[in-house]
Amino acid sequence: MFRLLAAIVLTVFVSNLVAAAEPGFVELFDGKTLNGWVSEPGAYRVEDGAIVCVPGSKGNLLTEREYADFVIQFEFKLTAGANNGLGIRCPKKTSGNLHLDGIELQILDHKHEKYANLKPYQAHGSIYGIVPAKTDYLKPLGEWNQQEVTVVGRKVKIVLNGTTIVDADLDEATKNGTLDGAAHPGLARKSGHIGFLGHGDRVDIRHVRLRELK
Repeated sequence: MFRLLAAIVLTVFVSNLVAAAEPGFVELFDGKTLNGWVSEPGAYRVEDGAIVCVPGSKGNLLTEREYADFVIQFEFKLTAGANNGLGIRCPKKTSGNLHLDGIELQILDHKHEKYANLKPYQAHGSIYGIVPAKTDYLKPLGEWNQQEVTVVGRKVKIVLNGTTIVDADLDEATKNGTLDGAAHPGLARKSGHIGFLGHGDRVDIRHVRLRELK
């Protein structure tokens, strides 16, 4: 019994070490409130130290501040068929099409049967409509995933659970037009708000931290 308790304590200790912010990073989410964020009323709440996208409530949760070049780290946990997104360089719109007016990096349970006809540029981690991500690096449903996104000028790099799934130049990716054929005015933005773009499905998000690059 003592060995079991010791192992549990050690596991929690190591987990807390991993969750601790690296030097130069600041916490964007305090684990208790949505201070520093803006959203549609009732679309997001805080539960057990995580931001929760409330099922059935669509809307965007955006930082009050704008950012240009940065590294952002966060953890997320999906439910079956869940659809969300990380918005970068977005205008301050708590509703609307930020996958076009900003840039959306998919957060999605793309293996769910309802996404059987999904386009490659819609899979988890993809720059929506622009760059498809490498797949098969999501953890099973109910487990926490770790993601890091680096945005520098026209470059976007996404690392999921230790594997780089996107390493793209936005200009190069769109030199012959966008993959989805749509106009993406948000691609021209040099700075903007960061946020989570809900689609009515529960997604849990925690340990959101950022380091600005100047």
